[in-house]
Amino acid sequence: MVGDAYEAYVGRWSRPVAEEFLRWLDVPPGRRWADVGCGTGALTETVLAMTDPVRVLGVDTSEGFLSHARTRIVDVRSAFCAGDAGSLPLPGRRLDAVVSGLALNFTPDPQRSAAEFARVTAPGGVVAAYVWDYAEGMGMMRYFWDAAVALRPDTAASDEMRRFPLCRPDPLARLWTDAGLREVTVRAIEVPTVFTGFDDYWTPFLGGQGAAPGYVASLDDEHRHALRDLLRTRLPVRPDGSVHLSARAWAVRGVAAGTG
Repeated sequence: MVGDAYEAYVGRWSRPVAEEFLRWLDVPPGRRWADVGCGTGALTETVLAMTDPVRVLGVDTSEGFLSHARTRIVDVRSAFCAGDAGSLPLPGRRLDAVVSGLALNFTPDPQRSAAEFARVTAPGGVVAAYVWDYAEGMGMMRYFWDAAVALRPDTAASDEMRRFPLCRPDPLARLWTDAGLREVTVRAIEVPTVFTGFDDYWTPFLGGQGAAPGYVASLDDEHRHALRDLLRTRLPVRPDGSVHLSARAWAVRGVAAGTG
């Protein structure tokens, strides 16, 4: 299933990032939230567990992800609907917190999406998001793409470091400021990603969900096996077979303008 493949790939690592992200936002209980680009519901679930919201609406374009989220998250305070980040199916200035986890860089027009986040947030409400640091801080992907490019230099254009220049502090801050948000700040959130062995690292890349798994799916058997074998030699494997890496995300937050 689509949701299961995503969970195995990066969903499992997004939860500790979500927890630190929400501690940073420090939104009081009893607030109305939207999680845009909610995917399988990792951030939605964490909002429910940590912030005691009155309501959380998860929005995503993928029916597969939404189905997974609805099945896994059974809470009367939550709801899920199909929708585009650039044209949210929500009235203006109603929500206390609008968040997005690991999705902003995949929207066709991040500027429009940020403007929509600001539009639906009540004056003084929080607008925040986080994205992986593809350039340096997301170890599992950095090892993958460095190996892929070493084998086939023409692959460089597919590397998420090049595809998503938004995923850096300065572009994120500009995006939020240009959307009219105030008190904009950016910070890094870093969490450990420990794989029990090489197979625990490699197998999720065979699931087809995400840019790197999609690239693996496009390879013939010879090139896929060559990539697997090169990664096996490059990863820092400990004596017990485990692989200890880390994942860094960049998080941005701002406050919606207006007085009510």
